[in-house]
Amino acid sequence: MLRTSIIRASGSASSLLSSTATRQAAAPIKAARAATAVVGQQQQSRRAHAISNPTLANIEKRWEAMPPQEQADLWMSLRDRMKVDWHELTTQEKKAAYWIAFGPHGPRALPPPGEGWTILAYTMIGVGVSAVLFFVARYNARPPPKTMTREYQEMTNEYLKEQRTEPISGYAAEGYTGRGAIQSKPAGKQA
Repeated sequence: MLRTSIIRASGSASSLLSSTATRQAAAPIKAARAATAVVGQQQQSRRAHAISNPTLANIEKRWEAMPPQEQADLWMSLRDRMKVDWHELTTQEKKAAYWIAFGPHGPRALPPPGEGWTILAYTMIGVGVSAVLFFVARYNARPPPKTMTREYQEMTNEYLKEQRTEPISGYAAEGYTGRGAIQSKPAGKQA
């Protein structure tokens, strides 16, 4: 509602301001616009010629093998051709334009057959090599330190109780039932 009233007001203000001086100043601008319109129509009529059928024949099969410059030229000519009324385009031009724009080529190309199996094979090879490296490193590693035995950790618990470490809620507290420093299996059961 507000927009239409502003448009009406601007239209009435411009009619009040127009005079012979402004009309005379606007005459060269109108002439220039008319000249560019004629040039634009000439350019559009030059673009309006159809692309030859042999150029568009089997474009689906030939597109990947075409040199990039030829692909660009064909696409530009089709793009220029599409700027005119689409009813004037031939069926072959419409099909070629659609296929070039949305066809399965370039980044939309279908994956080669067997690509999934190749990816799976390389992934399994990588996992296998990782497992072999892990077990070789594990086999050649030093034995666990003596502080990782259950007996040593029980002795650590006794030492902490004697020293009255954490007397309120920890090792030295009355009625403490936690594991303390014990985190390993007995020495005989370790792998």
